[in-house]
Amino acid sequence: MGTILAFAGSNSSTSVNYKLVKYTASLIEEHKVSLMNMANYPFPMYSEDHEKENGFSNSLVEVMNDIKSSDGIMISVNEHNGNVSAYFKNFLDWLSRLDKRFLDGKKVLLMSTSPGKRGAIGAFEIANSILPRFGATAVIGFSLPSFHNNFEDGKGITDTELSKAHEQALSKFLAEI
Repeated sequence: MGTILAFAGSNSSTSVNYKLVKYTASLIEEHKVSLMNMANYPFPMYSEDHEKENGFSNSLVEVMNDIKSSDGIMISVNEHNGNVSAYFKNFLDWLSRLDKRFLDGKKVLLMSTSPGKRGAIGAFEIANSILPRFGATAVIGFSLPSFHNNFEDGKGITDTELSKAHEQALSKFLAEI
């Protein structure tokens, strides 16, 4: 039985990526899942000056400890203008200042979704390419396009093919834990 840390790369209180990661976490029975809502974790924009003057926040250190103590990480990234959100990029910047290899040896299920037809694939591709730089291994992915057409609260992913692809990605991830 492994421990999985699950969160979205968004700090929005209405994040569709948080809904996707929360739904995915609800499907896991054989592992302990800790779900973080990043709307509760505000971080200032990273700057060397801020770090020198203030150091690292307690909440950042706590998140780092949660990452280090988990066997796997589930992340659903949101997209802003074809890129990961400034919040998620900033979050990675802060974490990497604590430990450049903060994901060392961690298995990652990377997901993305958006209201649009591309399912935040731009952000997904960027996150997929950068997470191994921080030590992530076995990055497994899933992107859900047109969130509002393919997801229903209380039911989950409503499109049969997308639901099957999601289940396969999750099964592959869990087999790695």
